Parts: sequence; C-alpha cells; structure tokens
Amino acid sequence: MAQIPRPTVAPVIWAQIIVLLIVLTVTGIVDRVALPSALAGGLVALIPNMFFAWWMFRFRGARQAKRAVKAFYSAEAGKFGLTVVLFAASFVWVRPLNPIYLFVAYCVVLFVHWLSPWLLTRKRHP
Repeated sequence: MAQIPRPTVAPVIWAQIIVLLIVLTVTGIVDRVALPSALAGGLVALIPNMFFAWWMFRFRGARQAKRAVKAFYSAEAGKFGLTVVLFAASFVWVRPLNPIYLFVAYCVVLFVHWLSPWLLTRKRHP
C-alpha cells in the first residue's frame, strides 16, 4: 500500500534558526543592549512554528484524514495562542526591551517562514 510521504519541514525550521542567528549577530554588532529584544522577537516567531509543525504532522494516511484536519485547526489555534503568550511574556520579562528590535526580528524570521517553501521547491533553471 502506497503512502503519501510526510512533508519535510525541517529545512524551513533550520532556515529560520540560521536567519535568527544572523539577526542576532547583526544586532550584537549594532546594539548589544537590544540583543535580548531581538532574541525574544525571533523566538516568538520560531517557537510557534515549531509547535505547529510538530502538532500538525502527527497523522498520515487516508484513514487519518479527519484527525489530520482536526490537528490542523488545533495546531493553528495553538500557534496563535502561543504567539500571543510569547509576545506578552516578552513585554513583561525582557528588560530593557527595545520594541523595534523585537518586531524586526519577529518579522524577519516570519518572512523566512513564508519564503522558504518557495525557495526550497522552485525549480532551478540553468
């Protein structure tokens, strides 16, 4: 019986981690005090995406279709809730907080999440 292969999300997560490390390196050079803010922003984008990937891709196969659909909705709700909680925790616990670095790091890591499937699946033309 043929099975549909599980989507590979590891390259997307690794791309986000690498970009987060680059953002942290640049932030450390530009403004060392803002480093915790940039780290928090990057983690606010990365951790919910990791949760979504883990929760979403637990089920495979046609017999698991209903469970997979439920997993998708609960993974998306969990991702949203986790993002809200992590942003709130960042504003409460990260001191000194620089909101610009927090949101820039968040947006950059999130942007990698949006672009990486396109970059990983596009055909290379000579």
